[in-house]
Amino acid sequence: MLLRLQGVETRYDTSQVLFGVSLDVAEGEAVALLGRNGMGKTTTVRSLMGLVRPHAGSVYFGGREVTGQPAFRIARAGIGLVPEGRQVFPNLSVRENLVAAARGTGWDLQQIFDLFPRLAERQQHGGNALSGGEQQMLAIGRALMTNPRLLVLDEATEGLAPSVRGAIWGCLERLRGLGQSLLVIDRNIEALTTLCDRHYILHKGRIAWEGSSGHLTAAPDLRQRYLGV
Repeated sequence: MLLRLQGVETRYDTSQVLFGVSLDVAEGEAVALLGRNGMGKTTTVRSLMGLVRPHAGSVYFGGREVTGQPAFRIARAGIGLVPEGRQVFPNLSVRENLVAAARGTGWDLQQIFDLFPRLAERQQHGGNALSGGEQQMLAIGRALMTNPRLLVLDEATEGLAPSVRGAIWGCLERLRGLGQSLLVIDRNIEALTTLCDRHYILHKGRIAWEGSSGHLTAAPDLRQRYLGV
């Protein structure tokens, strides 16, 4: 198993957010993490990335325990993060944002520009001069430049125009076809059931359900109960 969370519990000061969260992502698999706002999705990402230390449970990546390690070590182990809110470097150009993250072999500048032609057109512009959609493309490209074994996307298409959302989903489908392992957080159930093999639903910090795309599609009552759709 590429990524495994076992019984992860995480709190901020005295407020507990996660209660025994367990999930897996296999090599080459695409997995979705679903749930309403405030259910613990971003805290789960922060816990697996080492941005917050779980007070119980374990995180394994590539067969090795990484629980509580610094975020930079977990990233170097092979996890690329596209964070909520994109968080590109505003004072660096598109090209500089990409080069700053480059590590390993595989993805390079030309491949990123082939994936997102708009970034090639804007490569000399600063991160703060880009639209929200362009920033999301840049955030994905920056994560890919680390040549990750697992790509984690927190709110993959939040706040983007429909045409841009379509481009992002097209990019993720292409990555899926290349065998890239994915953990995706988003609200677009239709797109996620097309893209992903399996799904986990978080509810009040606990895994309330897990199953295949077929099972999720066939359970409208489940989606209404936990996702409000």
